[in-house]
Amino acid sequence: MSQFVGTRRDARWSALVVLCAGMLMIILDGTIVNVALPVIQADLAFTQSGLAWVVNAYLIPFGGLLLLAGRAGDLIGRKKMFLSGLVVFTLASLLCGFAGSQAMLIAARFVQGVGGAMAAAVILGMIVTMFPEKGERSRAIGVFSFVAAAGGSIGLLAGGVLTQAISWHWIFFVNVPIGVAAFLFAVRLVPGERGIGVRHGADVIGALLGTSGLMLGVYTIVKAADYGWGSARTLIAGTVAVALIAAFVVRQARVANPLLPLRIFASRNVTGANLIQVLMVAGMFSMFFLGALYLEKVLGYDPLRIGLGFLPVAVGIGTLSLGASARVNARFGERNVLIGALLLVLAGLLLFTRAPVDGSYLTDILPSTVLMGVGAGLGFPALMTLAMSGATEDDSGLASGLVNTTQQVGGALGLAVLATLSTSRTNGLLAAGESPVEALTSGYRLAFGVGAALVAVGVVLAVVVLRRPEPEEAEEVEVPARVGLEVS
Repeated sequence: MSQFVGTRRDARWSALVVLCAGMLMIILDGTIVNVALPVIQADLAFTQSGLAWVVNAYLIPFGGLLLLAGRAGDLIGRKKMFLSGLVVFTLASLLCGFAGSQAMLIAARFVQGVGGAMAAAVILGMIVTMFPEKGERSRAIGVFSFVAAAGGSIGLLAGGVLTQAISWHWIFFVNVPIGVAAFLFAVRLVPGERGIGVRHGADVIGALLGTSGLMLGVYTIVKAADYGWGSARTLIAGTVAVALIAAFVVRQARVANPLLPLRIFASRNVTGANLIQVLMVAGMFSMFFLGALYLEKVLGYDPLRIGLGFLPVAVGIGTLSLGASARVNARFGERNVLIGALLLVLAGLLLFTRAPVDGSYLTDILPSTVLMGVGAGLGFPALMTLAMSGATEDDSGLASGLVNTTQQVGGALGLAVLATLSTSRTNGLLAAGESPVEALTSGYRLAFGVGAALVAVGVVLAVVVLRRPEPEEAEEVEVPARVGLEVS
């Protein structure tokens, strides 16, 4: 039985707060920068294409290293990996804040992505091993889901406040005290554990294949919006990325000590939940990013009003994730709750497809944000529980890294595809003589519609692929010599 089981209950919940504080800092950084991009562009004289690297330089290492960092945490100890990631992320944030040139900011953002991957990859795995009992685990995952899902909308609000009240440098400086406090409290409160040992998964060649394939794949996705999905550059890079990942999978099936044991995909619930997360996150990105552009460029909102406009999403997620979702999951089952949540998100996106040029917040925006907040607040805890349902104590870091990887890939894929489609529609209408505002609005509506279609596919997968746990499995609270629950 894991050493976490004997840990005092209060200490475990205090440790959960510390872990979630670290996760919130990392999640906030993913969206807080977006609000400040126009100011950063003017201050550091970025071109439009160069400005994209302020975001891409973070996304590529973050999305590409999550899986490796999660498995490395299993091997050397997840607490060590988390603390190391906090140090790297905090120091890189300090460098970002002091950046006075384009090169310095982009380089520091890359290091931030590395540190973010190291810390974020193991958090969910640590939560699973700290809370082996099903009811407590559901509540703990609900807290984590609130942070992971609501952090994006909170970041929009925080970015607007800091950029307008002080300067864009403070969207990075604010990470420093949070990172230092999280590190000090984590050293004291988060239980330590010994890793299973490098000999159980030191597949160096596999690590190189998997990491390079994922990083090249993320790069291909985020740059497809610039070069086009049918361009030679995109097709070549995408083909190489797929080949590297395929070679990685083949090696994992044959090597004695794989970096990624393929047995983790034997569970339909684990595999299905990760696929559904890609689709759900991709669809929701159409609201968070293109919805923010709609509020700014069509309705004329400033950064602070944009952040306030998406506040109902954070409120909905927080209200449900921090208590109600665990009870609803226990009553109806994660699979059924996830299906209902996806339908709410789908309804919110469909309402957004009606966004007019002269839209009113109360009638055209608020209903969608409420539906999305409720859907995400119910859906993400259920999704996280299903995605971690097959995780054993030895593999929980890997499973956590996989969950975070699919989330990041879904976000990058959604942003690239939807932004490309929206821009193409807008440019076509402008060429046909449509007014700029009408052309922009039509492009955003198309993106919302495609995002809704992606979520609809997720609904179908949830119905067809996910399984209901057997009653005796649902009641099981612990397994001899293991902490992870087999509920798939």
